[in-house]
Amino acid sequence: MIYRFGVQLAPSAAGLGEVRALARLADRDGLDLLGVQDHPYAADQADTLALIATLLADTERLRVFPDVASLPLRGPAVLAKQAATLDLLSGGRFELALGAGAFWPAISAMGGPDRTAGEALRALEEAIEIIRAMWRPGETVKVSGTHYQVNGVHAGPAPAHPVGIWLGSVGPKALALTGRVGDGWAAPIPHYLPYEAWRGAQDIITRAAEDAGRDPSAITRIAQLVGRITDDPADVRLQGEEPIRTDPAGWARVLAGLATETGFDTFVYWPESSDETQLRRWTQEVVPATRALLSA
Repeated sequence: MIYRFGVQLAPSAAGLGEVRALARLADRDGLDLLGVQDHPYAADQADTLALIATLLADTERLRVFPDVASLPLRGPAVLAKQAATLDLLSGGRFELALGAGAFWPAISAMGGPDRTAGEALRALEEAIEIIRAMWRPGETVKVSGTHYQVNGVHAGPAPAHPVGIWLGSVGPKALALTGRVGDGWAAPIPHYLPYEAWRGAQDIITRAAEDAGRDPSAITRIAQLVGRITDDPADVRLQGEEPIRTDPAGWARVLAGLATETGFDTFVYWPESSDETQLRRWTQEVVPATRALLSA
């Protein structure tokens, strides 16, 4: 089993220089992934895809992804073109995580739709079909969906590598969709899906993949963990949305347990305070300790 580790950074418009510096540090320290939140309606946040383009140019090996892209405010055909371009520019280091939408009043205030949960799920499935079709040069893309229509556009360009479509699914139907068609599950932070629900969510994805004739192990399973790395050990309860606050050895035990007992293969740290100290402790202490436990 190959395990991957990453960090999430918010695209604070007032702190773009710091975000870029932390991304370069994560790259030098050998992290695999960097996620960037996408809330276009947030006045204090810069545009995520524009920032990702800069971070990809700033780094050499990190894979970068929107965590997760706000689909209702980003049309799928154009999003596919942006994703392919970012992947080409970076030599195959862009991944695409998608969210069906959450903050509907804010989305509609910015000119986007106001969808029910069922409508959002149907729109997500339509969008995935369009995005994948747009990555197949030589085809003429025609999709007549309820929420998205593409009427004869020529596909292309293809990305530099098979870009993963990772879904930030929460409900049972969205989780089943992930199993049927997704390349990965970017498990929402516990504020949206409490820790107690993660094992059951994994089972839904696995069953749906098997029912669709897919190999469940081919679906990336990403745990996103909010907290702080401390000097002193502390008891950790993966309960509700309680942040993880313990020392590096405690963090390593939590991550190893999520790998062996809950089926995750990728771990993205959401630090309560994004600073160099927390990032270094993650990359230089928690990640090596976790790898050692998992290899043992």
